[in-house]
Amino acid sequence: MSGPDSTADVRTLVVDDEQEVADAYALRLRDYCDVETSYSGEAALSVVDSSPVDIVLLDRHMPGMSGDDVLSELVERDYYGRVVMVTAVDPGIEVLDMPFDDYLCKPVEREDIRAVIDQQRQILAYETLGKYFRAEAKRAVLDTELSGADPEQAGYGEIRERATRLERRTRRLLTDETVLDQFDAVSREEL
Repeated sequence: MSGPDSTADVRTLVVDDEQEVADAYALRLRDYCDVETSYSGEAALSVVDSSPVDIVLLDRHMPGMSGDDVLSELVERDYYGRVVMVTAVDPGIEVLDMPFDDYLCKPVEREDIRAVIDQQRQILAYETLGKYFRAEAKRAVLDTELSGADPEQAGYGEIRERATRLERRTRRLLTDETVLDQFDAVSREEL
């Protein structure tokens, strides 16, 4: 990480059918986070399927597959990240049932879009940290209990792989790793 509030490693996808708008938001995020653009809902889903994306900035009103449709599809695909609607569509009562994480009305200033990326990074980092702690605690207990046994029994390989994957993502998103050090310092073995 490059600093106490670093978002440089956050992978952000800007989705807007108006190429100039998507590119303008991406330009505002350049040198702030790892940013990619998509100009349609279908292209956005392809990016999410092919590479890890932490935060999606999603326009609601797009031809073909709307932002609302993309949001529903992300839920169907168990997308593990944060979704921020960035749109000119005035929110109505229907937003109560929509599973987005934040809603910004266009136009969005550079400072505001960067602030929302940082807020969503922090939320995702701590959500991932909790999942990592659960997986790593199980792995550590199994390490102790299964010593000498087949490490692939009872899903041990899966939990080990999940813990490793979650740890990498947590370290990439979390700016203060002391909480990881404190977790590692706790003895989970029999004395």
